[in-house]
Amino acid sequence: MIRAIILDLDGTLADTEPIHFAAFAEVLASEGIELTREEYFARLIGYDDRDCFTVVLTERGRAADEAAIAALVARKAAVYQKLIAERDVLYPGAAEFVRRCAERFPLAIATGTLRVEADMILRRAGLKELFVDIVAAEDVEHGKPAPEIFITALGRLGFILRSRPPIEPAECLVIEDTVAGVRAARAAGMRVLGLAQSAGQSELAEADLVRQSLAATDLDDILRRLSTVSASNST
Repeated sequence: MIRAIILDLDGTLADTEPIHFAAFAEVLASEGIELTREEYFARLIGYDDRDCFTVVLTERGRAADEAAIAALVARKAAVYQKLIAERDVLYPGAAEFVRRCAERFPLAIATGTLRVEADMILRRAGLKELFVDIVAAEDVEHGKPAPEIFITALGRLGFILRSRPPIEPAECLVIEDTVAGVRAARAAGMRVLGLAQSAGQSELAEADLVRQSLAATDLDDILRRLSTVSASNST
């Protein structure tokens, strides 16, 4: 039985991955490094800013010490926040889906973006108050595909809600759009709905279920199918 839902933000609720790419590319270009769209979407999507810069700098033989990475992250954040400040970036149907979920379940965000960026997007969409908590990039040491962000989100939900009995990982539904996110949720022991918005449906095969978008997702159908899978696995 599902008792809580944890959602990713970028590429799941918000069509922001192209904007993240543009910000990464602009900052790296100023360092004399070209980042192609193909490279970003094939290998780097789903990483938080710190891990993305670390991978790129290391592969280019550049210094990837903590101070250098922190400076790049700060510059990228400034570019990205300027780009999203006046945009409505939610996918069609995303806000309505979140509201339906919030009527029935406690919700949390688990995102590799910075907290200020998540706040900007959710407040502009009028959704911020529907989430019990936001776990962002600065709240964890290891980003996706490590499970830390989802484990942290569940721990915070339990602390805030004081649920009795405590919500177990298998009672959480995670909604994700990337291979890294799906793997992180699975490693945390949670159920996963994959959205084929940033990756192909076949790439998200590790998810319990895959849909094309939230607009094309029926919550009751998802819950029914997950319940059927759980029942068949227990027999």
